[in-house]
This record gives sequence, C-alpha cells and structure tokens, in this order.
Amino acid sequence: MEFFKNIFEILTTPNAELTNWVCNPMVVIEIYVSMLLFTTILNIKVSSKQKLIYVLIASIFGMVNRFLIPTPYGTTLNFLVSPLLVFFLFKANILKSIVAQFIPAIITVIFESLLLKLYFHIFSLTYENIVTTIIYKLSFILLIYGILFILYKLCKKFSFNIAILDNISKKSKLLFIINFILGFLAIASQYYLVQFYTTTVPIYITIISTFTLLTYFIISLYSLVKSTKLEMTQQDLEESKLYNKTLTILHDNMRCFKHDFNNIIQAIGGYIQTEDMEGLTKYYKQILVDCNKVNNLTLLNPNVINNPAIYSILTSKYHLADSKGITINFDIYLDLNTLNMKIYEFSRILGILLDNAIEATAKLTDKRIKNILLM
Repeated sequence: MEFFKNIFEILTTPNAELTNWVCNPMVVIEIYVSMLLFTTILNIKVSSKQKLIYVLIASIFGMVNRFLIPTPYGTTLNFLVSPLLVFFLFKANILKSIVAQFIPAIITVIFESLLLKLYFHIFSLTYENIVTTIIYKLSFILLIYGILFILYKLCKKFSFNIAILDNISKKSKLLFIINFILGFLAIASQYYLVQFYTTTVPIYITIISTFTLLTYFIISLYSLVKSTKLEMTQQDLEESKLYNKTLTILHDNMRCFKHDFNNIIQAIGGYIQTEDMEGLTKYYKQILVDCNKVNNLTLLNPNVINNPAIYSILTSKYHLADSKGITINFDIYLDLNTLNMKIYEFSRILGILLDNAIEATAKLTDKRIKNILLM
C-alpha cells in the first residue's frame, strides 16, 4: 500500500521537470495521430515504410527539440522542419506540406483551450497545475490525441478530403496559405489568452470566442474552396473549347475523306491496272499523311490524354503547328498521372520542347521557300 501511495503522490504532486520527462515521449503518439489525420484530409498517399520513417524522424526531433530548445523558439523550429519532412518523405507539394502542419495544430489549439476551461472548473486547477502535474498533463494530452484520432476515423469513414488542392493556381495557393496562417494565429492568440486569464474569463466567453473564430476560419476556407472550384471549372471550359475545336477539324476531315473515298479507290485502281507501283507508292504516302493527321486529331482526346495540363499543352501546340503548315505526329503509350515526376515540371519541359521544335521547323521551312524562290 505504501508503494501505491508513493506512486499516487508522485502523480499528483506538481513537478515540472519530472512531468516533462514522463510526458515528452508521448510526442510519438501525437506525431502518429497527426500524420494519420493530415494524410487523410489532404489525400496524401503514403506507404507503411514512409509512415514509419516520418514518425521516427519527427519523434526524435520533437523530443530533442522540447528538451533542449526553449518553448517559443522550439515551436517555431518545429513549424519549419515538419513541412520539410512531409515535402521530402511523402513527396507532397509545397501547399500540402504547409497545410499538413496547420491542420492538427489548429484542431489541437481549439480543443486545448476548451479543455483547459473544463479542467479549471471541474478540478479547480490553474494552468501551472495542469502542465506541472503528471496525472493532469498526461490525461490532458491523451484526451487531445484521442480527439485527433476520432476526427481521423470520421474523415476516413466519410471519405472527407481536400483533393481540390491538387489542381489550383499559384494565386489560389498563396491565398490558401495566408488564410491558414492567419486563422492559426487568431486561434493561437485566443489559446494563449485563455492560459493567462483562465481564472477570470467565464467559460461561456471562451466557448463563444473560440467557436466564433473557428466559424470565421471555416467560412473563409469554404469561400476559398468555392472560388477555386470556379477557377477549375473555367479551366475545364477552356479544355472543352480546345476539344470542340479538335472535333470540328476532325469532323471536316472525315467528311472530306468520305466524299473523296470513291475517287481515292478509283485512283488506286488506275495505278494497279497500269502496274505503276512507283506512282502508287507516292500516292499511298500522300494518303498516309492525311490519315496520320486524322489519327493525331483522334488522339487529342481528354480521355486519352488524361491530364488537363498536358492535354491543354499538346492541343494548343498542335493547332499552332498546324496553322504554320507543320505536321506533328505523336502516340500516347502511358498514363500521364503515374509519371515519376511532378506534372508542373513535365508540362514545363514539354511546352519548351514543342515550342523550340515548332520554331525551328518553321524557320527551316521559310529558308527552303526562300531558296526555291531565289532559284
């Protein structure tokens, strides 16, 4: 009995240093649950190996950070390092890497401010008592981790994710990041005010203030998502215009081909009757040029080129070359969404290569025309 009495006394007696030693290893649970939450919400596909490496690196850094670096500087350093881990380990884009840090942080700050009030009213504790007593701090942080885990389960069950972040413009990305940062700062400032004025501010004021900020943040985020969807719809309309242009040209070519089909057959028959194989070969090559043109137009299909960015580049460059009398022949043999490189980088390289090829071919064609005229 004396042993359990001593243990209970240790757990309920304020001791900041011992509490930190006992509770700091819990950072492993925090990082794991936070990772599950943000990878689900942001629709980041990761393997078990990537998860393990992330948890190990982030946990070691987090524990060392908490022991060696003072709180304000350690927190700032953590906010700088965590997005880099997500970016390099999970191969996420910059926007997702930044937002991945803020989602668990915002949720944690909101529920911590509310739980602090509940602890004060239920147990008549101050903030200092909570953070320096093992039993209170341990139960407090486990409650927060439990809430994060429940939110992760709910998001996974109802397939809630922000997939819209994959295809938004740089302007929208910047607005999204600024909105998240401002929202986090507003909620964080509320959290620190609650810490300093725990004993004086009524609990209903804390709840109203917190949920007001949260509501404003959600509405702002909702408005940004709606505007981003509108922007994506405009991109889809531009893609549809390009496809309609391609279909119109394809229809005209097919109609002409159908109209001239009998004449083509008769011409082939004439070469066969006279056994003019050389003439038939030349005639076949001329027909093949038109057939390749129709085949290329058939391939300019959003269902075949299954990436909007690449489709837009190929279609626009094809029509640009066609307007200059240059024929581009191409075939699609891969799924453009499974490339082992960023679509932004691939589309940029592809656009530059096609521009250079069209420009070089156009100059060569102009030079040949000039030589013919001079002769």
